[in-house]
This record gives sequence, C-alpha cells and structure tokens, in this order.
Amino acid sequence: MTAAATAILTTQPLGPLWPTLDPFLFCAHHDDAYPAGNGAFGPAAPLLAGRQMGSDFSRQDGWSMYHGQAVPGFPVHPHRGFETVTLVRQGLIDHSDSLGAAARFGGGDVQWITAGKGLQHSEMFPLLDASAPNPLELFQVWLNLPARNKMATPHFTMFWNERIPRLIHHDDQGRTTTVTVVAGALPGTAAPLAPPPESWAAQPDADVAIWTLHLAPGATWTLPAAQAGTRRMLYYFVGDGLRLGLHDVPGHAALEVDARQDWLLTNTGTQAVECLVLQGRPIAEPVAQYGPFVMNTQQEIMQAMQDYRSTQFGGWPWPASDPVHGPQARRFARYPGQDHEVLPPDTTA
Repeated sequence: MTAAATAILTTQPLGPLWPTLDPFLFCAHHDDAYPAGNGAFGPAAPLLAGRQMGSDFSRQDGWSMYHGQAVPGFPVHPHRGFETVTLVRQGLIDHSDSLGAAARFGGGDVQWITAGKGLQHSEMFPLLDASAPNPLELFQVWLNLPARNKMATPHFTMFWNERIPRLIHHDDQGRTTTVTVVAGALPGTAAPLAPPPESWAAQPDADVAIWTLHLAPGATWTLPAAQAGTRRMLYYFVGDGLRLGLHDVPGHAALEVDARQDWLLTNTGTQAVECLVLQGRPIAEPVAQYGPFVMNTQQEIMQAMQDYRSTQFGGWPWPASDPVHGPQARRFARYPGQDHEVLPPDTTA
C-alpha cells in the first residue's frame, strides 16, 4: 500500500455539524453574513417571513437567528459533563453564565468552559454596526470529560487572540503557513496556554491539540506526527486545492489522518487554504448524551435532568435570558466572583 493510500484513513463531507473522533463530541462551524444592525443589537431585516423564530437554523439570506428572538444567538441553556471551546474568527460574542462570569470576545479570541457538574450560559451575537454588515464566523467544539471529571467544578477562562501562540513557517520558496495553537504543543512555538485544570487536554498523555492552519497559495508545511494512540481529524474548509502527502483532496472535507507519521501539506490552488485540526488520545468510555448533557450512562443523564430541575445549576443571575453587554465594540471578560473587567493585552505600546 502506498503512502498516498495511508495518509487519509477516512473522508467525510462537511455538513452543518462536522464529524468528530473521541475525545471530541461535536464541532459546529457558524458562518453568518449578518446584515446591518437595527440599533437594538438585532438585524435590520424582517424576521417573520421564512424563519421559525426561537429555533431558526434556516440560513435564509446567509444567516440564522438560532434560538434568539430579537438578537441572534443562544439564550440561557444548561450543560453538564463536557467542555465547550469557542474559536471566533470574526464578529463578537456576548457570554453570560450562572457563575456570574461575563465576556465580550471575538476576532481570534477563544473561550474555554468546563461545564463539569453543571452550569447555565448564554451566547448572543450582538449586531453593533447599524451602517454596515456584521459578519460572524466561529467554531464551537465540544470536548468530552472522563468519568472521573464529569462532576468537576465548572471553570471559565479566556484565551485572548494576542496571547495565543502561533507558528509562522516559510517554506523554501518563501511561502507562508501560519498555525494558530489553541491547545497542544507544537515544535517551533511558545508553550501553549494552559487548558482548564480538569480538562482532558490538561492530561500530558492525552495529546489534545486544537490548531487552525492557513497556507498561502503554493505553500508547503509538514504536519508533525502525534503521540502513539492519538487520533486526528483535519477539516479542510477554505481553498481550492490541497494535497496531503501524495493525495490530492478533491474538495472540502473532514479527513481522518494517520497521526503516526509526518505528512506534507501543500496548497495546490490559487487561493489560501484553511484547515482546522482536532486530535487527541481517545477517552474510550461509554457516552450517553441527551441534548446539553453528556455522561457515561442513561441513569446519569436522568440524574442530570433531575438536578437541573431542582437546582437550575446555581440559578440565573441575569435580568434577561439573552444578555447583551452594551453598544461598545470592546472586548472584555469578568471572571466568577470578581467585579472588575479583564481586558485583552495592549499590543499598541
């Protein structure tokens, strides 16, 4: 069998939800061409015709309201038993949660939440610009927790764009590949930012990596081998030509890649290529899921539902189910138990 035949183990199309491998549960790519805002954080466009308000995933006119009624996004909802990692490529997200944390983040920022034993949060997409479009693009990735950590204390953290490590690689022809390292060590970059303490990604032998790749036209870069037992998905979602090893990928797809050896990536097209990489050693435990709860057994799912009904996972300290954090397009975070705001690092000095 040739190297070309073994580089790619499986190929699947990219639909609304992208296929994942253990330890990952879910990967959604939201790419919404929102119009100008209406001055109240919603779209200056009719909402009733063709949209099922409160559950609008229609992508009518290139965007959705999701579960938002006036502002697009996801009003208050619960989670237990896993983590959410949200990578924002453009636009802004307003986060609020039952821990009392709040944030407005975007433009390359990453939010990482360990739901653990349970929390509620909202994720709203405020349209601040009333004179121009408000595009929003993000990935939301769900990372499972092992049984021993499913009832961990919830944890909220922000990775500001300015502090996320990046590899800038120039090949022999001077063409550039940029690798943004949200999680997982990569030779040639600074140490990765620390994931939440109870995360599977915090285990040294879990070999969890979350990277985004940007290859200029004609650029080459070697995707390095992972640890033994690691499984890797590469999502090719932007560009018009990608070669993995000796294999030309015919179109945008989710590719399970043999992680045991290095593979040369080549942008064979005329446009930039962009990929997302998710990898890790499988947790290899049973998964029982019911909506926003991910446990190991159906009995634990039933307990999660009962706990949520009785405790509301700490309640909801916000006056609305869909809080929005004002008209200013500034990024900030307010951590649980704190009343001061943390701002992104100042890179202008």
